[in-house]
Amino acid sequence: MAIYNLGSINLDHLYRVDHFVRPGETLASTDFQTLLGGKGANQSIALGRAGARVHHIGAISRNDDWVLNEMRASGVDTDRVAQLDGASGHAIIQLDRQAENAIILYPGANHRLTREQIESSLADAGPDDWLLMQHETNGLADAIELARQKGLSIAFNPAPMVAEAARPLIRDVDLLIVNEVEAMDLTGTRDIKAAESALTRDYPQLRILLTLGREGVVYIGPEGREQQLAFQVDAVDTTAAGDTFIGYCLAALAEGLPPLEAMASGGAAAALCVTRLGAAQSIPRRDEVDAFLQSHNPTR
Repeated sequence: MAIYNLGSINLDHLYRVDHFVRPGETLASTDFQTLLGGKGANQSIALGRAGARVHHIGAISRNDDWVLNEMRASGVDTDRVAQLDGASGHAIIQLDRQAENAIILYPGANHRLTREQIESSLADAGPDDWLLMQHETNGLADAIELARQKGLSIAFNPAPMVAEAARPLIRDVDLLIVNEVEAMDLTGTRDIKAAESALTRDYPQLRILLTLGREGVVYIGPEGREQQLAFQVDAVDTTAAGDTFIGYCLAALAEGLPPLEAMASGGAAAALCVTRLGAAQSIPRRDEVDAFLQSHNPTR
């Protein structure tokens, strides 16, 4: 079993600030770093550190070999990452004192994938494998079509959310992973209960993972509705929390673990992640997550 992740690779330019910059304001930052990020790269690294066999499909600048080295060090196969002329995708991230973030994205090479690259990347995939996608690259419809032809299971995390673009894709996926804001945007509702009802009504074929921040995560599928409560920790940076949860949870589901155990693994990994600064570098190893699960209970 393998997981093929069609996903973004970004250079994250991280600025620590007292507050998010306001229109017309020039604000001095207290720290600056350039780090590996992007939802796709983060989720691949989380999958790799969780012990999954993960192949990343994506694109970067020819000048950014260090990115591939970091991904490989976490167990990610990067043979399907194209190196192109031009800039890699990158993000400008403001991180405030409350550990909240505000992000500006430039897609760069992430929007230059071709159907031929995706088809070649999935050449060895089969019915026991998964395709994972986010919403930071092009080529999603092609990837779904090609994955369906090969019998792969498809997981979709439509972030950043563009509801009009995401809706046509969702009918052809098996597992939808969204947070509460994304769920409301996708369904055009104003509260999470209405969003949950709309998702189960409009997409009855879906298994759904609905992440609720401090309230934990809800799974909806053939097994019914189950909720895993959040673990209580002191957060310093939430940048990669969602991506870390997705990587660990999907790795567990792909291994055949029941949803509640998979959500606990993802929740523990995310809890560890938010106690550390940065995106990819904050994602914990499998042994750290296992130790955390043995010593912590979710918030009641």
